[in-house]
Amino acid sequence: MSGTTELSLGDLGERGIQQRVLQPRYGGTEGFGDDSALLATVEAQSELVATTDSCPTPVVNLLSEPDLYHAGWLLATINLSDLAAAGATPLGLVVNYTLPKATTVREFERLLDGVDDCCAAHGTKVAGGDIRDGEVVQLTATAIGRCTPGTRLRRSGARAGDSLLLVGSPGYLWAAALLATGRVSLPVPAQDEIWQRACRPTAQLKAGQMLAATGLARAAMDVSDGLFATIRTLCEVNGLGAAVTEDFELDAPVAEVAGQYGLRPFDLAQTWGDWGLVVVTRAEDARLVMKTLRVEGVAAQEIGTFTAGGSITAGAENATWQGIAQERFSASSWHGGTPAAWITDVLGVPPS
Repeated sequence: MSGTTELSLGDLGERGIQQRVLQPRYGGTEGFGDDSALLATVEAQSELVATTDSCPTPVVNLLSEPDLYHAGWLLATINLSDLAAAGATPLGLVVNYTLPKATTVREFERLLDGVDDCCAAHGTKVAGGDIRDGEVVQLTATAIGRCTPGTRLRRSGARAGDSLLLVGSPGYLWAAALLATGRVSLPVPAQDEIWQRACRPTAQLKAGQMLAATGLARAAMDVSDGLFATIRTLCEVNGLGAAVTEDFELDAPVAEVAGQYGLRPFDLAQTWGDWGLVVVTRAEDARLVMKTLRVEGVAAQEIGTFTAGGSITAGAENATWQGIAQERFSASSWHGGTPAAWITDVLGVPPS
């Protein structure tokens, strides 16, 4: 918006924000300005699913400039990733923003751009929402999706002997952290690729929808708090244990970062921040699922097996896996901090 760069939201007030920022952007959305948003007319043959999540300060904002675009993109991804784990088709997002009055119009527009661009990349839209003033930034969204009855993926449904698949390309966020803090170096094109992937993580909607439609998945969960936390939760829900391999595949630039820092691919793959899915399939279907996903341009690899016991092991020697987890209301909950501290917390100290 030309000429409004220095204006703050406090300068405009709620009516001004509606008229000068939101109306030009969302005025064509059915139901804009009403008390409730219209998402879609749903036939009796559909089930609606919903999820809601708030957005923390993106790691990439702590590594570089504090751009609200990244927070907007991440807010949408976090919520759409939960729909992906259900195998749902998104109908839209309802957003809720609390922002300081000193927030500039340009900063607000960057936030909206991030949300809108992420929604467009995932084939959905913002359908409505609310904005209010507060002392600190708080961003929340609710995503609504649609499933064909009987196809919705859940965390339950796994059996001993089933295969665990990781869908998506892990390690990009923390590879970006190592690059941004000068711990490793790569040619500029590879650095740029890693940074862009870290700033714009993708929810695995295509994979979830395909697996739900074909019935090839028995259970699924998105990797929001780390691979260990995800598999631990699936084990608890299903009353099973798991044997996880440590032989993980990383995309070439991420693998190069791991090698330079003295990490195994497994060490980067088990981190959080890349929004993949862990999918459970019958052992005999695992290869078919991976092949089908790869044809669609979605990375997938087999990472382990559910076991009848309750233990979770990793590696060929079946040692107990004490993995990292980003767990809320615990000592490992993500609170930001200094780059040096959280790289050590997440990745450990590399071999000397």
